[in-house]
Amino acid sequence: MPTPPHTTVPVSPDIIEIERALTHISYLTNRVRQHERLMALAGVSLDRAAVAILRAMADSDALRPGELAVRLGVEASHITRQVQQLQKSGYVTRVPDPDDRRAQRVQLTPVGRDAIDRIRDASRRGMEMALGDWSPQDLHQLATLFHRMVDNFLSHSVEDDDAGSPGTA
Repeated sequence: MPTPPHTTVPVSPDIIEIERALTHISYLTNRVRQHERLMALAGVSLDRAAVAILRAMADSDALRPGELAVRLGVEASHITRQVQQLQKSGYVTRVPDPDDRRAQRVQLTPVGRDAIDRIRDASRRGMEMALGDWSPQDLHQLATLFHRMVDNFLSHSVEDDDAGSPGTA
């Protein structure tokens, strides 16, 4: 990934704090122990890469493996190996692509849907415990701001991809 150009314009202290908080949240939620705890609560035994794939698939119709790789920002070969393992375990299945009978799409099986539903439920219960003393208004405001931030990140990412400009998002 290209390095963004260094600027001499100072960054807002709020941006610095947001970046720090997001980095810390990312660290806390992506730790191996946290993943193992989540899998135990959900009663599922999947690695983090498999969970990421199932989460991405749960939010869409059947996808081509290449589309899934783009969504997750990984190499297609990584997706191919993971999908093969998930298929062997009964979490996903391959179906013909209605737009191109030579191609295949991947979709969740009922077992895969159940697994991701249990993972999401366990994750949401953990989040609910962590944010249990927040008011409904604060939770609503946080959700609204997070969605806005994600939308902005995505729009900058798309602009960068379309313009071919290196790493300005």
